[in-house]
Amino acid sequence: MSKRMLVTYFSATGTTREVAERLAHAIGADLKEIEPAEPYTAADLDWRDSGSRTSVEHRDRATRPALKTPIDVSGYDVVFVGYPLWWETAPRVVRTFLESEDWEGRTIVTFATSGSSTRGADGVQLHDSAPAAHWVPGRRVGANESEAKLAKWVEGLAL
Repeated sequence: MSKRMLVTYFSATGTTREVAERLAHAIGADLKEIEPAEPYTAADLDWRDSGSRTSVEHRDRATRPALKTPIDVSGYDVVFVGYPLWWETAPRVVRTFLESEDWEGRTIVTFATSGSSTRGADGVQLHDSAPAAHWVPGRRVGANESEAKLAKWVEGLAL
């Protein structure tokens, strides 16, 4: 029996969206966007401004930006969760998504994009937001990574 797969993603600038679209196409998965109720503006994304929305959210670990629309994962066995790396970690809205779903019996695989940040412990840091899930280690994905390379990565996960 083949597993039903879903690729979810949060993308503030479009880079993670493009990778998620290629991944979903490569593995025949459904695709859904993790959208914050209040979209991020260019000013919100200015990491050099300590008062910007992303800077404030990063400092406050309890922040959970509201979602525009919930994503129902109940029909899926494997859910890929993609996001940009902000300060080597996932944006807080990703935690909002993870904490709003029932992950019992589901597998989560993360993938992250970044122009400059390295992938730290971002995937492991998310485990407490969905402790009932089976977590498979993910990876940092290049913005221009091909569908073939993405498909080969997923095949190697032996999901």
